[in-house]
Amino acid sequence: MTQHPTVEDQVIDIVRRVHVCDLEEVVRQCAGLTWNQVFLAVDRLSRRGEIRLVPRGRGMYTVAFPHQQEDRPD
Repeated sequence: MTQHPTVEDQVIDIVRRVHVCDLEEVVRQCAGLTWNQVFLAVDRLSRRGEIRLVPRGRGMYTVAFPHQQEDRPD
C-alpha cells in the first residue's frame, strides 16, 4: 500500500528545497490542498519548532527552518 505524504511532510520538503520562502509560495506548491490545510500544517510545524513563521507585514509571512536567516531581500 502506498502512503501519501502528510501536509506537514510536503511543507518540510518545500522549505528544504527553497530554504526561505513566502507562505503563499508554499501554498502554491501544495497542489490539491487548500490554503487552510497548508496554514494549519505550517502552524503545527511552527509551534513544534520545526520551522519558523516570520511576519513580514500586511499579512505576509516568511517560512524557513529555525537555524536559517529569516531576513529575505524584498
